[in-house]
Amino acid sequence: MLLTSFPAGPLQANCYFVSRGPGTGCAVVDPGMDSIDGVRQVVAEHNLTVEAVLITHGHFDHMWCAQDVAREFGATVWIHPDDRHLLSDPMAAISGESAAMLRSQLGMHDVPEFTEPDDVRDASDGVVIEVDGLQVSVDHVPGHTPGTVSYRVDYPGPEEISQVMFSGDFLFAGSIGRTDLTGGSHEQMVASLRERVLPLPDDVAVLPGHGPQTSIGRERSTNPFLQELTG
Repeated sequence: MLLTSFPAGPLQANCYFVSRGPGTGCAVVDPGMDSIDGVRQVVAEHNLTVEAVLITHGHFDHMWCAQDVAREFGATVWIHPDDRHLLSDPMAAISGESAAMLRSQLGMHDVPEFTEPDDVRDASDGVVIEVDGLQVSVDHVPGHTPGTVSYRVDYPGPEEISQVMFSGDFLFAGSIGRTDLTGGSHEQMVASLRERVLPLPDDVAVLPGHGPQTSIGRERSTNPFLQELTG
């Protein structure tokens, strides 16, 4: 399996690539702001064919370049129905005051016009997305946004890892996603953690939307938000 990534944009959101190996079809997970050049570089370096763009949630730092990647490579975009409207209006996920502040802080004075990509499909709970022989499972984990999902894929490597989970802003190393933005819900976040994280085996690798890789076992034993649920 080929797994690689790079941080993109002012908020350094992780953009991931997963495939069976070089020269095969791949999925791009969360191509956020300023990621298109990095996507081109990884695709060329590993001779990949982009078949799918997987969006964990509709915040701008995770899907800003989704339309560009989909258009350039003819890929299908997958996003949960509850966040789908953000593809054409990403600033709807934050308040007007916060949007103005972000534009100022990040130099976003000229926000491009967003439209839905040509081929958008629903990353609904329980859906299995096939990408050139890889089976990617979708778990709906609302809390950070109503349509937040994580993506899991079996890991065939020699390391003691059973699956890889792309968690977006749902679960981080030592923390969880914030719930105070538009559409966030602490109650839903707690339910998602209890129902979708705690049952997973410790050897699931977690690749979050920001920051370093972790694992379910590490988070179960050290993440204070999970410890509250197991204490």
